[in-house]
Amino acid sequence: MAHPEEVFRVLLRVETHPGKQDDFERTWLEIGNAVTGDPANLGQWLLRSTDEDHVYYIISDWTDEAGFRTFEHSAEHVTHRERLHPYRSGGSMATMRIVRHLPSARAAA
Repeated sequence: MAHPEEVFRVLLRVETHPGKQDDFERTWLEIGNAVTGDPANLGQWLLRSTDEDHVYYIISDWTDEAGFRTFEHSAEHVTHRERLHPYRSGGSMATMRIVRHLPSARAAA
């Protein structure tokens, strides 16, 4: 496993069409292995905003930026996006590197 400070993180903000949230969640779960099956992927999370019912955040961690960029331009990723596209009305992407990681006291014990 990559050291936390070496992880490349991607944060997606996804806006869904009103009433399409259940379809979006189901499809995301059905095709999730398109991401998690990639050797450079360390896992991903789907989060739903508590402020905006139609907004989701997807966090995915990668061994490095090169591994993510290879996946980003792959046929698997294009298929993944095409399956989710009917439920999306907009969104954005931010990429980042973890600078420091402080585990919780409970996790350190």
